[in-house]
Amino acid sequence: MTTTTQPGAGQISGNVLFYSKPEPLSPEMHNKLGVRRMDGPFGFAKEGHAVPLTVGEFGLAALTGPIIFVGDDKLPIAVMGLNAGENMFVQDNGLFEPGVYIPAYIRRYPFIFANDDAGKQMVLCIDRGAEFIVPGGDMAFFEKDNQPTEYTKGCIEFCNNFEVERQRTMSFVQILKDLDLFETKVAEYTPINPDGSQGEPQKIAEYFGVSEDKLKTLPDAKLAELRDNGALAQIYAHMMSLVGWDRLIALAMARAPQTPAAANS
Repeated sequence: MTTTTQPGAGQISGNVLFYSKPEPLSPEMHNKLGVRRMDGPFGFAKEGHAVPLTVGEFGLAALTGPIIFVGDDKLPIAVMGLNAGENMFVQDNGLFEPGVYIPAYIRRYPFIFANDDAGKQMVLCIDRGAEFIVPGGDMAFFEKDNQPTEYTKGCIEFCNNFEVERQRTMSFVQILKDLDLFETKVAEYTPINPDGSQGEPQKIAEYFGVSEDKLKTLPDAKLAELRDNGALAQIYAHMMSLVGWDRLIALAMARAPQTPAAANS
């Protein structure tokens, strides 16, 4: 993809996680703006309890929490909290907890590619609602001659790479669909009663995941194909990540003695 910036005005429609006011990046509108350096730049992600993930991130993201698939499109997401609108790994100072993997979806903010109003091309946008986009910011978007700065060029490259990975993720999900490997899974929480006995199990989340039984029944040739194209390693990363539900539940119980709400609500 070679999209850079979009001349002219106008806004991109749609509802995208974290982006409250997306605008096509243009020198006419944003030549005096830039990004202000902040000690804690991830405060915006505090509400991201379920963050989109690309398949190339599965290995690292699996160390932080569950990787699940949701919706008709089986979108892979990193579960980062049990209550809607609460990322358990973002601290009040706007930093992530040490050792937590930060998804590329979060790291590319405030930039994003979006379809124009006609749906014919991708344009680079910024979230004008981001608190760190200010006049005379430390990292300007444009040079005095209205050409993108090195900072903006680097962000464009990052967004280009993200789009490539997003397309690769769609292909990966389609492989799982074609092989009928998905099944509905449920994450449950069993509270402890005041007398020390176990209470009734309560559902935290219902989602799609890869069925271990279905995976086992695949022909050897198909398993070898998944191994050779790298999909098998990503499948195992997803399956191993599901033990992360226990980590999230333990964190939730340590912070608030109440049953967490559904993660995919």
